[in-house]
Amino acid sequence: MPLPPPPPSSDRVAREQYLRLHAIDIYDRVTESRRQFVRVDELCRRAAAAFPELLPSDVALAEEAPRLQKDKRGLEVDQGLLVSAVLADPVAGTHLCHAMLLPHPHARARLAEFERRGELDLGGARVQREGRAAVVTMNNPRFLNAEDESTLEPLEIAIDIALLDRQTEICVLRGGMVTHPRYAGRRLFGAGINLTHLYQGKIRYLWYILRDLGLVNKLYRGLARPDVSPEVDCTEKLWIGAIEGFAIGGHCQTVLTLDYVLAAADAYMTLPARKEGIIPGAANLRLNRFVGARIARQAVLAERRIDCASPEGRMICDEIVPAPEMEAAIARTVERLTGSGVVSACGNRRAFRIVEEPLDSFRRYMSVYAREQAHCHFSPALIANLERNWNAASRRA
Repeated sequence: MPLPPPPPSSDRVAREQYLRLHAIDIYDRVTESRRQFVRVDELCRRAAAAFPELLPSDVALAEEAPRLQKDKRGLEVDQGLLVSAVLADPVAGTHLCHAMLLPHPHARARLAEFERRGELDLGGARVQREGRAAVVTMNNPRFLNAEDESTLEPLEIAIDIALLDRQTEICVLRGGMVTHPRYAGRRLFGAGINLTHLYQGKIRYLWYILRDLGLVNKLYRGLARPDVSPEVDCTEKLWIGAIEGFAIGGHCQTVLTLDYVLAAADAYMTLPARKEGIIPGAANLRLNRFVGARIARQAVLAERRIDCASPEGRMICDEIVPAPEMEAAIARTVERLTGSGVVSACGNRRAFRIVEEPLDSFRRYMSVYAREQAHCHFSPALIANLERNWNAASRRA
């Protein structure tokens, strides 16, 4: 049965109400009544083809892509409204979360190469086998290991490979060496989203959703299987994080998913998303579990810096080490966490997770996040914040 015609794209309130009524019909149409698992970008692509009056086409998005962020017309807001409406439904939303926890479509092919060589350079991320550990290194050296479109797929594939590798028992996440003159030759965990690319319109709206439903959630939940709920069984390993220099924005969000966090004594964490004009991923869901609601609000709403070696930082970080000793600390932690075997590690992770953040809680959070981030991403306030706080208009790509 065809859907009634949607309201005009300029009436966001009416379109959101329309999608709340019809999102499940749309989702069932493009997933064959949930017989297919479809990633969120493919979901929007199929929905646009089936319902062209609802979502921007590939052609429209291609025309929009070269524009500066301030000149974009906000076509992708409708993608956010659809994703939010799907995630708001317990059945369809859980199915979409499940789809995004499956291995990336390109991961299996690259896994065979990794198994032969024990290392793989994917561009925006590297993964290599070091004894019992699969080490994932975030790599965007010119931009202080910031996250952008060039790192999104490589990092997700690297995480998938680290989890799927049968010759390792544990995973490590750290930042690579950077080339920025101020930090040249140093490892940095990461500077969050690439604000230069954000201002220049080089980061699409779905980047946020792919990142948080995909690679970040895989760090926290592992890799799903198509035949069983992610709440029941996932392919997962313990993750050790190594914060060197700083973990800003999205990199601080990532820290909140890890099982054991090492931090250099001079390292710090910040969540400046409000200052930038966006929402810091799932930090609003997770940070208060570590430092309490008041400090979490100060970090998100008032740019409070958290030094890793401070009392608040030690609520997030498990061990503070002198910066020159990080390599030895990682090796020691890998040995300690694998020395007695890791048979119970996954079971304990699941037991913690079902209390801390059931998949249904995450789904409901992401429904709100998908809607609000769409509006933030195309807000004039985002441009004003980037120009005022980042001097974005004068920076080069």
